[in-house]
This record gives sequence, C-alpha cells and structure tokens, in this order.
Amino acid sequence: MLTKDEIEQLLNPVKDPFIHRTLEETDGVKEITIKEEKKHVSVKVAIAQLNTGKQMQLQQEIVGILKKNGATTVGLRFQQLPDDIIQKYQPAVEKEKEASLMGGNNDTKFIAVASGKGGVGKSTVTVNLAISLMRLGKKVGIIDADIYGFSIPDMMGVEERPAVRAEKIIPVERFGVKVISMGFFVEDNSPIIWRGPMLGKMINSFFKEVEWGDLDYLILDLPPGTGDIAMDVHELLPTCKEIIVTTPHPTAAFVAARAGQMALKTDHEILGVVENMAYYESKNTGEKEFVFGQGGGKKLAEVLNTKVLGQLPLQQPYEEEDVFAPSIYQEDHPIGQEYHKIAAKVIAKMED
Repeated sequence: MLTKDEIEQLLNPVKDPFIHRTLEETDGVKEITIKEEKKHVSVKVAIAQLNTGKQMQLQQEIVGILKKNGATTVGLRFQQLPDDIIQKYQPAVEKEKEASLMGGNNDTKFIAVASGKGGVGKSTVTVNLAISLMRLGKKVGIIDADIYGFSIPDMMGVEERPAVRAEKIIPVERFGVKVISMGFFVEDNSPIIWRGPMLGKMINSFFKEVEWGDLDYLILDLPPGTGDIAMDVHELLPTCKEIIVTTPHPTAAFVAARAGQMALKTDHEILGVVENMAYYESKNTGEKEFVFGQGGGKKLAEVLNTKVLGQLPLQQPYEEEDVFAPSIYQEDHPIGQEYHKIAAKVIAKMED
C-alpha cells in the first residue's frame, strides 16, 4: 500500500490547472489519510478556483494516478489556495481569460434552446439543429447546460471523454459538432447535488476553460423552466438568441411561455418556436393523428410575438447498423429534412 510520502511524491508534479504551477510549488497537497485495510486514500488539495470543469479534470487525473499506483478507492476534497499564492500567478489567469470564448474577440453566435417543462424534446431539437447547421457548412458546438438532466452525449452516441491539452479542456467531436457536457465529468451516472452558485461557476467554466476553436454557432441546451442556470446564461450572454420548444398540448405551451417571457425581459431575442411531437403520421394510411392536441406551438408564438420555425412529427431516426446515435435524424430522413429547413431559417435570421 502507498505511504504518505509516496503519495506526496506522486502528486507534487501535478499542475494546478488555473495558475499553471505544480502542487509542490503551491504547497497544494494539504492532507493525506490512508486506510490500509481498504486500500483507501483521502487527499485534500488546494487550488486557485473551485467548482469548475478544470477542477473535475484535475480530480480525474489525481484519482487515476493514485489508483494506478495501488489505491483501490480515492476520496478527494478541494479548498481554495491563499490569496497571496493566487495573486502571485494572476497574470497567467488573466491571459487565459482574454483568450477564452467569452473574451469578446470572436464572432461566435449563441443560441439557447429552452422549454417550460421537461419531456418536450428540447435536447433532441438541440442536437439535430446543431447537426443541420453543420450540414449547411457551419462550425458548431453544443454546451449541455442541462446540468441535472444532461443527455446530449447519450443522444449523439458519444462514448469518449474530453481530453486536456495545454491546460485547456478539448471538447469531444461527433458528426462534426463539438460537445461539452456535465455528463463527461460524472462517474456512473451519479446524481448532481450542487447548489445554484456552484452550477453557475460550472457553466462559466464551459465557456472560459474549453478550447472551442473557431465556431460559427454555439448552442446551449438549457434546463427546462426558469431556474438558476437559465438566469446565469442570460447574464453571461446578453447577445444570446433563443428558441423555445413545446408540444402542441395547451398546457406545455402555457408553461413554455414563462421561459419565453424571461427571455424577452432580459432582452434576449426569440428566434422562434419549434413544435415537437406535432402529430403522428400512419405509414399505412398517411393520415395524421394529433396525439398531443393541436395549436400549442402557434398559440405560444403569438404570445411571444414570434413565428413557428417548424412542426416536427413523432418518428424515429433510421436504424444504422454501424452508427450509434439514437436521437440523430439522417439528412435524407423526413424529420432530418424538416430540421434542415429550421436550420436554414435560423441562419437567415442570425446572419441577416
């Protein structure tokens, strides 16, 4: 079993991801506890910033090092470095901020996809809008900002995790679209129990600490409703546009109006409404059955003084033997063609 000295030697070369100095230089390894009978190691580490994507990457790195060298289980706690240590290396932190997506020196257009309630297909709209924009020649990224209900990686069939290069998180790319999600940083589909302010920092890190490269569009899949994350996005991205997703059911449209009204009150332009699950078309007869009612999308658009971008029926993507992406509609699929039309309308509105 590892000794405390051995653990310290293993962790000393690890760098604080924010000030780019080793834990030995910052005296960042604060406590080490060992339970030999269970081969369990507990470590307290001090770093410059807490509750961010980089912290979670650092956590994975430390756990990997200790398990590779004999620990069966690892417990990690983080605390803030003293101000004098942080200030000593602050220029490096400020330089990184200027180079981030939020630095103001890029032409990326932001679109948030919102809904009033869960279960209306908001994330499905997000991934297929992103894919359709890519098919139209745009460079696209997705932030899965639905922290508690992250689903984008599963929908797109993403199996790998982000890498770290030069202290930056490299998003995973699938079908030509770059993706970052809380799901990449959670082990075994564990529930997220962070409070609002901590989640806000996590969203902030998705902008500032991820190497997005040159993007035309960054699409955010917001949590349903009008909670902390949605408000954080409104504050972080004053130029962000929004698409509101609803079903035809009057209740879904009524609840979705709240999300739309919040967008209007914070001066976020609404690009339009997408009515999902609009109808079911029988393959045998061609008749349309309005399973969830009619008129919700149109009514919502009227309330928000916008237009319906598209009405999407109930239908599964084609099955492809060698491709696992359960929620991606192929380009020649009828719904894929509808998403193509929606994406073209979005481009016309955003680039007019």
